[in-house]
Amino acid sequence: MAQYIWLIPLIPLIGFFINGLGRNNLPKSLIAFIGSGAVLFSFILSILVFFNVPTGEGVEPLVFKAFDLISIPTFRVPFAFQIDALTSLFLLIITGVGFLIHVYSAAYMHEDQGFGKFFAYLNLFIFFMLLLVMGNNLVVMFIGWEGVGLCSFLLIGFWFTNPDYVAAAKKAFIMNRIGDVGFLLAMFWIYKEFGTFEYQPLAEAVYNFVSHSPETVSGVLAGITLLLFLAATGKSAQLPLFTWLPDAMAGPTPVSALIHAATMVTAGIFMITRLNFLFDFAPITMTVIQWVGIITALVTATIAMKQNDIKKVLAYSTVSQLGLMFAAIGSGAYIAAVFHVLTHAFFKALLFLGAGSVIHGMNNEQDMNKMGGLKKYMPITNATMLVGCLAIAGIPGLSGFFSKDEMLVAMFASNPFVYAIGFIVSVMTAFYMFRLYALTFLGDLREQNIHPHESPMSMTLPLIILAVLSIVGGYIGIPAVFAEDAHSLNNFLGGVVHPINIELSHTTEYIMMGALFIAVLLSIYWAIKTYTNRPENEFSGISKAMADKWYIDELYHNAIVVPVLQIGDALKWYIEEAGIARLVSGIGWLSNKEASRVKALHNGNVGFYIMMMIVGIVAGLGLFFIGYFLK
Repeated sequence: MAQYIWLIPLIPLIGFFINGLGRNNLPKSLIAFIGSGAVLFSFILSILVFFNVPTGEGVEPLVFKAFDLISIPTFRVPFAFQIDALTSLFLLIITGVGFLIHVYSAAYMHEDQGFGKFFAYLNLFIFFMLLLVMGNNLVVMFIGWEGVGLCSFLLIGFWFTNPDYVAAAKKAFIMNRIGDVGFLLAMFWIYKEFGTFEYQPLAEAVYNFVSHSPETVSGVLAGITLLLFLAATGKSAQLPLFTWLPDAMAGPTPVSALIHAATMVTAGIFMITRLNFLFDFAPITMTVIQWVGIITALVTATIAMKQNDIKKVLAYSTVSQLGLMFAAIGSGAYIAAVFHVLTHAFFKALLFLGAGSVIHGMNNEQDMNKMGGLKKYMPITNATMLVGCLAIAGIPGLSGFFSKDEMLVAMFASNPFVYAIGFIVSVMTAFYMFRLYALTFLGDLREQNIHPHESPMSMTLPLIILAVLSIVGGYIGIPAVFAEDAHSLNNFLGGVVHPINIELSHTTEYIMMGALFIAVLLSIYWAIKTYTNRPENEFSGISKAMADKWYIDELYHNAIVVPVLQIGDALKWYIEEAGIARLVSGIGWLSNKEASRVKALHNGNVGFYIMMMIVGIVAGLGLFFIGYFLK
């Protein structure tokens, strides 16, 4: 494995350099081939890793070291990769879904002038995301963490001639930096307490710390893990740092699918799962994670119910689903959250790419109120989008059902009230997704000036593949209520994360599944009946508050942005204009005034010049002798 493990991130990086340097000279077909081929090559290698990685409890991960990033007598950080079950699973998600999105992008972005630059950025993003999940220490993870933040900024603001897109890119970058401060502080604290950044030695040091210093465990580990969770709230868009992700829909649709549905936003889930040995000993943090996650899921689900932009609905849906994942992690169900990361990558990438197909077929129209009746114009997009909507709604037999059920069961066992909110969020998910489906595909076409058409095969083929994965992807985690020991993901990840042991009768779980299924069906029926041929153009009361995103952006703007700008203007006046500018001007004024006085000495009188020269000589000699005698 060692001979090809380094090629997994290296090949996309090479693709970035080739497409980046040749973006203005290479033909688009070659650029697409290089960009997509690089990720495909990494995907093939990731499959080999997946089938050869050691799994099971007690198995040591494989570590491959290249060189030392930092090497001094008291401090050493290696550039090394750690390959275990968790890494191999994320490698498949990143490269597999990433390849399909690259293929889709070849057609979606074909007419764009920045085609080569776009593929270069996509390859660079894949490289940094692979670093994030493959690193064997926090420093390498942080390099990947910052790298995907940079690529997110570049891709969200890809169409930089539009000021709104630039503003969205800056917003994403700044809000991610807030979380990254937490990551850095946590790293400093970890090194101070445990003396290492490498995962295996760190885990051993944590277990030793817990056994020998129980009186300080809660404070230290709670502080470290809360800082790490702050980082996760930024990258994975949780309260209060979630508002950047919906605005990030300004970027091209493939960007939304790759970065903000399948990979980057799940980085927080990966980081917490990777460092589960820290979070297991911080019950306060786990409670915070659980409640922040479930509140985020509820708030953003309500917002999604009243959005008319097809991509904004999916954006808030992503934040809501991530909230459910964090609620599951806070309940101790790391594997359930990772399971939902996997299934969510399939159906949410499908939904975003399907939305891109709709936008392409509707001549760049994103308002669902102007759509309708696309079922007969775009049959492949319609069928695949329907599969994605059913999967995210949690219909039995599709991937979302299995992973969502596992998360809800964990919430029920941990806190029934959190489960109740999760139940409501799941029903709301079905409602707003089928509201989207009804407004887009059912009824009659409402915009007569647009002539919808199906997308080309290079765009619909990834949709078909993702639709199939959205159907079968959940069968690696069949609940024990259906078949004992059928949950192969528990066995696969058992060496990285201990599976949660939930004491729940099969009867109770059947009742929970049945109740949710009935509620979801009623929600779907209500959405289709309400919104087929009935677009929403105006809102009032609570509906308007939901459509206006509960005014959270306005709250941030008035409470944070405006005061900061006002303070900046005040500092600009007192420090720059009243201070520095006046100081510089004053020096110039004084120099000019003194120069005018000195100028009077230059009167053209030779006798005066001789006299001044003699005076100078005498003064100089006088100073010399005074200094000599004082010495």
